[in-house]
Amino acid sequence: MRSLLQMTLDLFAVDASASQARGRSVPPRQPRRRSSPAPQPSYTPDLWAQSAAQDDASGVRPLSLEAEQTDLRLAAGGLFYRHPQANRQANLEGIPVAYAFRRARRRTIGFSVDAHGLSVSAPRWVPQREIEQALLEKGPWILRKLQESQQRAQQIDASRIVWREGARVPYLGRALVLALDPSQRAADPAAASPLGEDVLCLGLPLAASAEQIRDAAQAWLMRRARAWFESRLDHFAPQLGVRWSRLSLSSAATRWGSAGADGSIRLHWRLIHFSPALIDYVVVHELSHLRVMNHSPQFWETVGSVVPDYADLRRQLRDHPIAAW
Repeated sequence: MRSLLQMTLDLFAVDASASQARGRSVPPRQPRRRSSPAPQPSYTPDLWAQSAAQDDASGVRPLSLEAEQTDLRLAAGGLFYRHPQANRQANLEGIPVAYAFRRARRRTIGFSVDAHGLSVSAPRWVPQREIEQALLEKGPWILRKLQESQQRAQQIDASRIVWREGARVPYLGRALVLALDPSQRAADPAAASPLGEDVLCLGLPLAASAEQIRDAAQAWLMRRARAWFESRLDHFAPQLGVRWSRLSLSSAATRWGSAGADGSIRLHWRLIHFSPALIDYVVVHELSHLRVMNHSPQFWETVGSVVPDYADLRRQLRDHPIAAW
């Protein structure tokens, strides 16, 4: 053993002597460090098809910077849907859908489509694989609703009012042309313009701001809405055998009207934009709730007794975009 050790030492001594003879010193050996592989992106932007094939069968992936860059190219070159708060993405029937996902205290997986896009919420105990499978099974419905929401948003944007003199404001199914007249003490609709159009004269200076014009027009429309709604409530209540007690104007985001058991009625003031027939349908709808506080067949029979074509009017109201302010 001693001879083996001595031979090993002699070898190192010879190697050191040789190095010194060549005029070089031997640096101490450093321990090797294992290099960790560089982190890989969730998928390569330029290889969408390849990365999709490498994903699991669900086709669902978390969003990353590369995903966002790919989203921009897909949005420019084809159909793509993206929620502004998206944190996950799915490939539904070949169409990328970036959606907002969250865990919630609920019993079932929920899907919601609105003007922003797709939102998905799921119970904390449901595995991600089940969520992804449910998402893919719901794909056709999701895509249809996203398309409808996108089309509706485009219609609303096209109807956006630019608040200035000469702007058109929908009123009872027709358009009123705004005119600024400082001599007017209050808003006053003229019978017609020289061009045969209805005009709403606002008592504002010609240099009035867009906000001033909007506020003045809104105040006039709300006054007209209250007067019109009250007259239609008085007209239909006797036909339905009910009595209403109080009218409130609403600005609710998702409801055109509501009724209380005490006879109170709430109607969205912007119904005044629509045709009289559509307004009548909503008025009758809410008055009918004073007889039947649900949407049972009996309720719809009550509505139909006064407005026989309620189904068509209901469809028009659902599909009719309201002017964007």
